[in-house]
Amino acid sequence: MKFSFWPAPMQPYDQVLALAQHVEGTGWDGIWYADHFMPNAEDTSTPWPEAWTTLAALGAQVPRLRIGTLVAGNTYRHPAVLAKMAATLDHITHGRVVLGLGSGWQENEHRQYGIPFYTVGERLRRMDEACTVIKSLFTESSSNFEGQFYQLQNATLEPKPVQNPLPLLIGGGGEKVTLKLTARHADEWNVWGDPTILKHKMAILDGHCADLARDPAAIKRTAVALLFMSDDQDYLQKMRDAKLQQPHLIGTVEDIRSLAAEYEAIGVDELIVPDFTLGDQEQKVATLDRFITEVARR
Repeated sequence: MKFSFWPAPMQPYDQVLALAQHVEGTGWDGIWYADHFMPNAEDTSTPWPEAWTTLAALGAQVPRLRIGTLVAGNTYRHPAVLAKMAATLDHITHGRVVLGLGSGWQENEHRQYGIPFYTVGERLRRMDEACTVIKSLFTESSSNFEGQFYQLQNATLEPKPVQNPLPLLIGGGGEKVTLKLTARHADEWNVWGDPTILKHKMAILDGHCADLARDPAAIKRTAVALLFMSDDQDYLQKMRDAKLQQPHLIGTVEDIRSLAAEYEAIGVDELIVPDFTLGDQEQKVATLDRFITEVARR
């Protein structure tokens, strides 16, 4: 199983770069970055760099890690433009990009920037078409598409990505629609969850694959959860008692190692660790180092 890192997007670029260079040097496999323009909060004045620009800079300065969006909001860019961006970055990085795509959910950035928000169903139908557009542009010399939302007329995308195919990852756990779109289009899939959640969602995904006569093994599975790892039992109990809404991993190194083994046993290919709960830069580095050496055993 691979292990990748997700830096909080409100950090200054120099800090993100330092963390990326550190995790590359200590054996991590990838780095992911959220595609949002502002926090999902009433106060949106927090500095918040743009995702694809940040990934381009990281890709040029960090030469080994796989990099990708977790995930790009489909509503923010025309899918043909997004495909061009991803293909260009794949050349900058010599073939290390994953295009993570989601339907778009954060309402405040749509409202502030005048981007139509649509209903949940409309956003998902747009993403369905967007996946077809992107994959066609990546693989066909000329693409024509006449959808409800997107149209292509003899559209070209050159140069093609270095990777063939450049992986398309779909993020989300909606069981009726998102996982069906994942089964139809995705090379990889990501969802927030602990091993219990992942096992349930993966069974649903496998069912959608069966309905479409697609081999479920063709879709790599990736998971993300907040990390609370410590030897301080009082702190760990406090976090357990907090009843956190987001999926999380809480425990000692031995506990987290056991949980990581559970992910791997059920078929998760990559576990992504956010730094959102890891403290300041020094604390982050210490926890990341302990995770990669004692949990991942590298």
